[in-house]
Amino acid sequence: MYRKLLTLFVTAAFMGMVRGEEARLLRFPAVGENQIAFSYAGNLYSVPLTGGTARQLTSHGGQEIFPRFSSDGSQLAFTAQYDGNTEVYLMPAEGGIPQRLTHTATLGRDDLSDRMGPNNIVMGWSPDGQIVYRSRQHSFNSFKGQLFKVPAEGGLSAQIEVPEGGFLSFSPDGKKMAYNRVFREFRTWKYYQGGMADDIWVHDFETKETVRITEHPAQDLMPMWIGDEIFFISDRDRTMNLFVYNTQTRETEKVTHFEDYDIKFPSHNQSHIVFEKGGWIYTLEAQSREVQKVPVQIHNDQNFARSQRVDATQRITGIDLSPQGERALFSARGEVFSVPAEKGITYNLSRSSGIHERDAAWSPDGSKVAWLSDKSGEYEIWISDVFGEELPRQLTSGADTYKFNLSWSPDGQWLAWNDQHFGLYLTNSESGQSRKVAQSKLTPLSDFSWSPDSRWLTYTDYGDNRMGVIHVLNIESGESFPITDPWHHSYSPAFSRDGLYLIFASDRTFNPIYGRTEWNHAYVNMGKIYLVLLSEDSPSPFAPENQLIAQVNEKKDKDKGKADQKDKDQAVDSLPTVNIDYTGIAHRILEVPVEAGSFYNLNVINDKLYYNRRIQGKEEQSGLTMFDLKEQKETFLGDYHYTLSAKGNKMLVGKDQKWAVMDLPGSPVKIKESMDLSSMQVQVAYAEEWQQIYDEAWRQMRDFFYVDNMHGVDWQSIYEKYQVLVPHVQHRADLNYIIGEMIGELNAGHAYVNPGDQPGTQRIPTGLLGARLSAHESGFFRIDKVLEGAPWSPTLQAPLNQPGLKVREGEYLIAVNRVPVNSVTDPYELLIGTAGKTVELSINDRPTTQGARQILVTPIADESSLYYFEWVQNNIRKVEEASGGQIGYLHIPDMGPGGLNEFVKYFYPQLNKKALIIDDRGNGGGNVSPMILERLSRTPYRVNMRRNSDQVSTIPAQTLVGPKVALIDKYSASDGDLFAFGFRELGLGKLIGTKTWGGIVGITGPLPFIDGTDLRVPQFTSLSMEGEWMIEGEGVAPDIEVENDPYKEFMGEDQQLNKAIEVLLEELKERKDLPGIPAPPVK
Repeated sequence: MYRKLLTLFVTAAFMGMVRGEEARLLRFPAVGENQIAFSYAGNLYSVPLTGGTARQLTSHGGQEIFPRFSSDGSQLAFTAQYDGNTEVYLMPAEGGIPQRLTHTATLGRDDLSDRMGPNNIVMGWSPDGQIVYRSRQHSFNSFKGQLFKVPAEGGLSAQIEVPEGGFLSFSPDGKKMAYNRVFREFRTWKYYQGGMADDIWVHDFETKETVRITEHPAQDLMPMWIGDEIFFISDRDRTMNLFVYNTQTRETEKVTHFEDYDIKFPSHNQSHIVFEKGGWIYTLEAQSREVQKVPVQIHNDQNFARSQRVDATQRITGIDLSPQGERALFSARGEVFSVPAEKGITYNLSRSSGIHERDAAWSPDGSKVAWLSDKSGEYEIWISDVFGEELPRQLTSGADTYKFNLSWSPDGQWLAWNDQHFGLYLTNSESGQSRKVAQSKLTPLSDFSWSPDSRWLTYTDYGDNRMGVIHVLNIESGESFPITDPWHHSYSPAFSRDGLYLIFASDRTFNPIYGRTEWNHAYVNMGKIYLVLLSEDSPSPFAPENQLIAQVNEKKDKDKGKADQKDKDQAVDSLPTVNIDYTGIAHRILEVPVEAGSFYNLNVINDKLYYNRRIQGKEEQSGLTMFDLKEQKETFLGDYHYTLSAKGNKMLVGKDQKWAVMDLPGSPVKIKESMDLSSMQVQVAYAEEWQQIYDEAWRQMRDFFYVDNMHGVDWQSIYEKYQVLVPHVQHRADLNYIIGEMIGELNAGHAYVNPGDQPGTQRIPTGLLGARLSAHESGFFRIDKVLEGAPWSPTLQAPLNQPGLKVREGEYLIAVNRVPVNSVTDPYELLIGTAGKTVELSINDRPTTQGARQILVTPIADESSLYYFEWVQNNIRKVEEASGGQIGYLHIPDMGPGGLNEFVKYFYPQLNKKALIIDDRGNGGGNVSPMILERLSRTPYRVNMRRNSDQVSTIPAQTLVGPKVALIDKYSASDGDLFAFGFRELGLGKLIGTKTWGGIVGITGPLPFIDGTDLRVPQFTSLSMEGEWMIEGEGVAPDIEVENDPYKEFMGEDQQLNKAIEVLLEELKERKDLPGIPAPPVK
């Protein structure tokens, strides 16, 4: 169905553009006195307020977005990527050369298609003619940003006096600001009512008071102050519509009543509001409330949507080797390529832009190639000749979910595969008839392989105890038998090519390691390879030998030695019969003496065992390895992936874009001459490819979303709703926008999409000094603040606070590399491109060049870690001082390795404290909260003493004895949510702050899309012990609610932290000390 729709939509879109059809996907509109500016396909355009043919204002390869007119309409501020970073620019409203105004940190997450949105978004103009923008340059949490103002003529930015902010609008007299405290407009989560569901707030610059003027469980966003009214958008009636709040009557009314598409990114002047909806631009006259659609036509070459030749080697997703090793198959960029091992022609066997072919596999006789293709609208098996001369033949039909892992039987009669319904299937390679042969209750049956006689499949399934068990399946009778027991996790099964053995990996190596922070164990590198003698008569390769007898036998067999070697060479051409004797098979499992690790891709051929292995802590020894069963010797061959030919005489070895075909190696591999992959080029018709990606995103959510009712959404209708926008995509970022809108309808927190291939610019990091500067009337710049940093830590280097520099607050920056800073409006202009490089600064205690001293520093690209470190240290000092040293404090920024490190750094040194504050605010999530909660939950049941000490220690060790509280807020997200929930459920203490984010439906690794798109599908979640859904879309409410006053927080007062100290000081009155040491016993 979807292929037919694709043809119709692409054809219709093309014909529409020829006819001059209205442009669609016009984004981020702004309204001036008589014109509208907007972004289209990454560039800025302007059009009269009444519509017409738009005029292009910018043409750079990066993104130019969020235009905003000055009050007189003569200038246009916007966010752009001209110089690599995403920064604020200014140009005449009629067009002209853009002037860069800001020079900020280079952030890793800074993209229009990222769920956090781009950095340095222009929000508007302040009443005093400065440009207001939102930046995350100082924030450790990517959700949280601050509001800054920068002069239109350039210069240093100044932060607006609130600690966080999003979209805003100033009152007509400029004395107040209506704003959102939260910015989540790029989060693809509709109908959200968790902790970040924001209201409209008004900050008074004179009284410093901030009040909430709307209070609704839904989202009230993007205030626009016109006269006595503040307009905003809200989804309180599900679809985002315009509402208005009257500052005199304090009443709210609904202004628009759309039911199809959300209103997106409105902006205003003092008479009109302009917004996007369904890809079109609309205006609303503020007084009459009249809504008009603005017809816009665009006539240009649509350069980012043109068909383009693309290097497919950047997206290799699968490999295979022809039976004799003459050619290799590469599944890459949605196509199937046949590449000669040495010389010859590269064939594109699929030739299908806009169709995703993957998992290509060569038939054992070399006559056919099979792959999975979504040409029919679902992934089915297709068969092709080896040159692509004939049209591929669809082998299967009627798919209702994803297929994976095509594998030919050695006799070529069958193709085995598994699907997302956790089944294992066989398909006849001629008739296409399929049958299910195994079904799992817990996991996809993706770990399987054939016996050499094509009569057996071996596979891994998981028991109720979540341990992998190896099974063998007789494909004729359908009987399945477990080979391993559920006491040890086993995986990666494979038959030897001679049919005598079954090999697999299993976690049976028990060598614990112990931590330095506490007496606790961990088990890593538990796996080894094991060999099963399939019958009583199978010889053990590890049996002891008698050299004398071997010599005698050798002499007796001398005459037929040549025949034996010939038989051995031709053994791979035969199909040996595999006989399995189940009786006593558990006692015929032998350990292969290899170094422990994690194993996959096991193959035994001609006394050689090949495998890939990862060894934790020995990455340099991870990769392709060979064990010689005859010589009992292991050899590391190199950090490569590999596959063997069906005949077993050749190996394809490589990684990334470097591959080679060779004889089976017995020594370390060095690829001197790699295969020529230069002809693996794809002519991408982007309109077709973008349609396919949209379809694939829809299918993935359909098949992998954690509940099959799709949260009650009519998923087919949602497909159709947003499908009409796909033919209008002219830039890759627009496709992500549409996919985001589609998956957002599921109302799930971890549904998001990251970009694939798209136009971009090279990042040029600005060098930052780890300091706050201010302009001085002399033209030089005063050093107001030098960030603390930690010289001992490579990640906390504050450039101006290095030992020996002696830079003091209050001194002046005079020059950069001998260029006086009074020659520029912003000293960071002189530091562009200097991050990580040595720079000479001139410093003086007076604003003059006379007497200045020169120092050498190394600027950094991002100061956020320094701001975070200083914030934590200040909190520790505040708690220490307020509690007289009784209470400890630690902050956990996320629940990944970084957050775990912060916990370890600050938890164990404070075990001597009588109480503890655990700060979960701003926690970005991860998966380590159970580890942290386990340590916080420990209760001593005895104590230890020793001679010459009057101190006792707890058992369990490393236990903090005393009351605890946890601080939470709207940025406590994902596993940060679950930490808050667990803290309360385990009775560890009170939760203080505000409601958490509310998103706990988890994600796993993404499936590959054609162009590298990364769609994250929520696939699992937590339930309460009462068997109820929890947290998702709601968050965890605190026991004691404390909302920090914005201005007080901006000035350094943390009311939530103060409350935590107050609560613990009260609870400390009930704390019981550990028992003392009694008098020595007399016995």
